[in-house]
Amino acid sequence: MSAVATLRRSRRGGQPASRRLRPWYKNGSLVAGLIIVGIMVLLAVLAPLISPDNPLHQNLDQALQGPSGTHWLGTDKLGRDVLSRLLYGARVDLKIGFLAVLIPFVVGSILGAIAGYYGGWIDIIIMRVVDVFYAFPLYLLVIALVFVLGSGERSIYLAIALVSWVSYCKIVRGEVIVARRQEYVQAARLGGLKNMRVLARHVGPNVVSQAITYAMSDIIMDIMVIVTLGYLGLGITPPTAEWGSMISDAQEFITTLWWMAVLPGIAVVITGLGLSLIGDGLGDLLSPERRR
Repeated sequence: MSAVATLRRSRRGGQPASRRLRPWYKNGSLVAGLIIVGIMVLLAVLAPLISPDNPLHQNLDQALQGPSGTHWLGTDKLGRDVLSRLLYGARVDLKIGFLAVLIPFVVGSILGAIAGYYGGWIDIIIMRVVDVFYAFPLYLLVIALVFVLGSGERSIYLAIALVSWVSYCKIVRGEVIVARRQEYVQAARLGGLKNMRVLARHVGPNVVSQAITYAMSDIIMDIMVIVTLGYLGLGITPPTAEWGSMISDAQEFITTLWWMAVLPGIAVVITGLGLSLIGDGLGDLLSPERRR
């Protein structure tokens, strides 16, 4: 195969187009996950329109009421509508969960690609830093950082960004080490292309699929971190509606008004299930073996 033909093949993802393309809508896991997550996102986006009440409005005269025509899921100990807080809590948790992945994904992928492609002392330095982070449980490290930085949305973003990039770095590095030995990379080098151009145009697009797949599970971890921080009182500052703080506030009424604590937990589980299905579907769709 000529160098030109190899380069053209690499730009198409390393596989002939007729063998690469698989209809995404025929992937059951991906479609099911998109439907579940799509519904959750839609409910969050439409919360201001479909919520029966202001989630911050307190009415102590109606505190701890059961489900009724006015309050479909009852009220909490401050008389706030549980359904409204559940919907607005989705806006907070989903927004942070999705946005918090972006910086670690970009930073980790770039550092992993550089480490895997160039090797040598660059690889040694980057991977020693990664090893330092992996010496601690990443989940607990995020919680500890938020504890030090203080509660609030900005602290959560910063803590997740400082910790989560290492996983993307390790994944992309391993993929690049394999990819740099492939024919299309060798052909690009022989064609006189600079290393950064080879890395950005030919190696990167062919190795980033694993990082994208991992991002789905990383969003789940981020949401779990947010909920845990809210439960511990280290997350979003009250009285903002958030699933973790809702569970924490309702735990003392678990034997009488159980749904106030259970429903936010169910929302977390459903969201996690949808993201897991998307991750499985993307892994199957983007897998090089499945493209053939």
